[in-house]
Amino acid sequence: MSDDDFPVLERRRRPSWMDKGQSLRVRFAARASAVLFLAGVMLSGLIKGGYLEYEGSPWMLLPGKAAGLAGMAAEDITITGLSHHEPETLLAAIGVAPGGSLIGFDAIQARNILENLDWVERAKVQRVFPNQLAIEVKEREPFAVWQRGQAYYVIDKSGAAMSGLAAAELVRLPLVTGEGANSAAADLINQLSAYPDILLQMKAAARVGQRRWNLYLDSGITVQLPEQGWQEAIGMADELNRTQRILSRGIRSLDLRLAGRVSVEVAQIEPAEAADGDKKKVAGGN
Repeated sequence: MSDDDFPVLERRRRPSWMDKGQSLRVRFAARASAVLFLAGVMLSGLIKGGYLEYEGSPWMLLPGKAAGLAGMAAEDITITGLSHHEPETLLAAIGVAPGGSLIGFDAIQARNILENLDWVERAKVQRVFPNQLAIEVKEREPFAVWQRGQAYYVIDKSGAAMSGLAAAELVRLPLVTGEGANSAAADLINQLSAYPDILLQMKAAARVGQRRWNLYLDSGITVQLPEQGWQEAIGMADELNRTQRILSRGIRSLDLRLAGRVSVEVAQIEPAEAADGDKKKVAGGN
């Protein structure tokens, strides 16, 4: 069989209208992509600029609504372990709101954020797909109020300041003042707890030169403790108070700064009080 016996397949040329249609589709897709890109840039600018973040803005609800349609909205949030702070404060820290979007939520990152808060000791965050969130925190316990200059801070046992707690609402806590008082407060208060008579009378404790303590009692008496051996000095003050009632004898200060020596400053008697005392003596003599 020769080559002439095979039919020659003639290549058909595409109609011109098909080329025009394809060209139109390409141009339309390119223009649509450009328009969508421009719209995205403009919307991103509006959001970053805060122009859509006013109260009641429908734009703020779109992520949550979209997530709700996809079953990814925060519909079931459980928070345990809070004693001194509100749930809203915790959720705001990790950027979650009830009914808001959980798309892209990272539980490990959320836990790290919470444990970096100065009032959180440890945290556990667990997400149960699609729309459940379980958060467990352990708050740091308020231990004392630290006055530094004109500012007051609630501190824990380590001396770390805890934000979000008003010192005025925790007046039952011991008050310590002075530079370095926050980090030394735990040792002092733990030692004083063995001497409740003195601890209950203590109005404040001042750190002097970051070296030693002065105790200020409700009666107006100042107990000056030494730099070294201050634990034994507290025991001595308690012993003197139990045996001689020294803290209720109208003194101004009890100086224990020198080892083995007790100095007492008698409270100054006002002239009117002295005159009254003389009159009583004369009356008694008659």
